[in-house]
Amino acid sequence: MTTPDDLPLAADFALASEADWRKLVDGVLKGAPFEKLVGKSYDGIAIQPIYRRAAGAAAIAGRPAAAPWQIVQRVDHPDPAIANSQALHDLEGGATGLSLVFAGANAARGFGLEPTPEAIGKVLDGVLLDAGIAIELEIGPQSRMAAIHIAEYVKRRGIDPTACNIRFGLDPLGACAAWGSSPYAWPEIVPALAGAVKGLTDAGFKGPFAAADGRVIHDAGGSEAQELAFVLASGVAYLRALEQAGVPLEQTQGMVYARLAADADEFLTIAKLRGIRRLWARIEQASGLQPKPLFVAADSAWRMLTQRDVYVNMLRATIATFSAAIGGANAITVLPHTLALGLPDGFARRMARNTQLILLEESNIEKVADPAAGSGGIEALTTKLCEAAWTLFQETEKAGGLFAALEQNLIQRKVAATREARAANIARRRDILTGASEFPNLGEAQVAVLEARPVTLPPYGEAKFSFEALAPLRLAEPFERLRDRADEMLKGKGARPKVFLATLGRPSDFTARATFARSFFEAGGIEAVEGAGSTDPATLASAFKASGAAFACLCSSDAVYAAHAAAAAKALQDAGARHIYLAGRPGDMEASFRSAGIAAFIFAGCDALAALDDAYHRMEGT
Repeated sequence: MTTPDDLPLAADFALASEADWRKLVDGVLKGAPFEKLVGKSYDGIAIQPIYRRAAGAAAIAGRPAAAPWQIVQRVDHPDPAIANSQALHDLEGGATGLSLVFAGANAARGFGLEPTPEAIGKVLDGVLLDAGIAIELEIGPQSRMAAIHIAEYVKRRGIDPTACNIRFGLDPLGACAAWGSSPYAWPEIVPALAGAVKGLTDAGFKGPFAAADGRVIHDAGGSEAQELAFVLASGVAYLRALEQAGVPLEQTQGMVYARLAADADEFLTIAKLRGIRRLWARIEQASGLQPKPLFVAADSAWRMLTQRDVYVNMLRATIATFSAAIGGANAITVLPHTLALGLPDGFARRMARNTQLILLEESNIEKVADPAAGSGGIEALTTKLCEAAWTLFQETEKAGGLFAALEQNLIQRKVAATREARAANIARRRDILTGASEFPNLGEAQVAVLEARPVTLPPYGEAKFSFEALAPLRLAEPFERLRDRADEMLKGKGARPKVFLATLGRPSDFTARATFARSFFEAGGIEAVEGAGSTDPATLASAFKASGAAFACLCSSDAVYAAHAAAAAKALQDAGARHIYLAGRPGDMEASFRSAGIAAFIFAGCDALAALDDAYHRMEGT
C-alpha cells in the first residue's frame, strides 16, 4: 500500500530562494529596473509582483463558517405588478433576498419603485417575509418613508417582525453626499434618524437599520481607502446619533451595516471587504465594546458597467462576485449586465442570479471561512488599505465628522483627484475597459431592455446646505460618447467614419501594429479598413481611394518605416488623405516623418481619447 511518505515529491527539488527568483526575473528584465514590476493602487499602495506567505495570519471573523451568502436580486421596475412578478420569479429561481430599490435612491439608476403603501403592498404580495427571505431597502430623500411603510405592511399582514430579515437602509449622509445638498442641518437629522430606528426597534424589528454606504464614493470614481473611510465615518456618525438618543452603546451593535462596491479588481476588492471588518472591529474596541462581525452587503460596481459589448459585463460581474464572496460578504447583489442601457429584461436578471448560484452551488467558495487569510499579497493589501483608510477617517473626524467634511468639500476634493487620475489612465488605455476602450465590436447587435416610465417624485426640498455632489459615473462614458458620434454619422450618412490602415511590407511586419491601430480607432467608433500589405506608393494610393476613408494610418515595423514610411505618406497625401497617422513611437525619426506629411503618432500609452476626439473635429471641420 502506498503512503504519503513514499512520495516525497518536493524533496527531489532544491529549495528555491527569493534570490534565485530575482536572478530569473533580472534575466527577463534585461537591465530594466525591478520597480517596473511593482504596481500602484490609486491610494498609492505599492503592489509587489510576488509575496511570501503571511505565516501566522488569523482569519478575519465575518460570515459564519461554511454559511452561504444571501443571493440578492434588485427589484426596481416602476410598475408594482411587474416588479412583484419579477421578485417572485427570482425567488423561485434561487434568489434568497430582494433589494427593493425605490425611485430617488442613490442606486436607482433612473428607475425604481414608487414609495407608497399601495405600491409596496403590491410588490410584496406573495413574498413570505417570515420565511427567511432577506429584504434590503434602497431609499432616498423622497422615498425615506418607505421604511415606515414596510413596517406598517408587516403589521397589517399580521407577520411577526422578529421573524423578518429586513435591512432598512436608512442613510441620510449617503443621500447628502450624492445630492450635494440637504434641507436640514446634521443636528436636525440626528433625532429623525434615531427616532426612526427606535420606532422600528420598539415594533420588534431586529435590523440592521442604518446603512454606512461606501458605494457613493466608488460610484463617483473614488479609491478603495476613500470608500472604506466614508463607511467608517458614516457608521460612527450613526452610532453617535443612536447614543445621543439614549440607545445604550452595546445595543447599537448590529443596528448599522456596511455596503460596499465590488469591482473587477479582484485582489483589491477582496482586501477591501476584509479590511472593513478589521476597521469596524477597531471602532468597536475604541468604543469599549467587544467586537462582533459587521454585516457587509456588496453590490457589483456601477462604474464598471459599459453600454457597449454588454456581455463583457457578465465577466466583470463574475470577478466581482467571486471577490466579494472570498472577502466574506454576507449578501451580494449583481447588477444585471444591461443595466447601463435601461431596465434589464428576464434574461439579464436570470444571468445576474445565476452568476451567484454557480459560484455558490457549484464552486462551493463559501465553504472556507476567509480563504484569503495567510496569503501574503492579500494580507499586505488588507493592512495597507486599513492604514490608508484610517488616516482618511481621522481627517474626517478632525473636520467635525462626515457632514461637516462634506460641507467643507474635504472628501469631494480627494475623490475628484482620484477620479482625474483614473480618467487620465483610462484615456491612455492603461486602465483597460474591454469592449469599450479595447477590443471594441462595431458590429454588435442591439440588446433588448424593458420599456418603462420612471416614477414621478416630489421635489427633494429646499437646499439649505449645499456642497459639491459626489455624482455617479461610469468609466466607459468618454469612449461611449465617441461611439455615439459614429452611430449618428452612420444614421445620417449611411456610413461610419473610416480610417485606412496602410499596411507596409509583409504580415510579419505589420500585423501587430495593424491590430493595435484597429482597436485604437474602433474604440472611438472609427471603422478601420485594412490594406493588403504593400510598400508600393501607387498600390497604397489606389487602396486608400477605394476604402472611402478620410484618414490613413501607416502600420509596420520600425525597419520598414525607416525605408518606406516617407514615400507611403506622400502617396497617401496626394491621394487625398486629410490626416496621416503612424502606429508606433517615432523615436529619432519624428522630424523626418513629420516633414513627409505624417501628422500624428499613436502608441501604447498615448492619449487615445484626445487623439480620437481630434479626429472627429477634423472630420467635422471644427
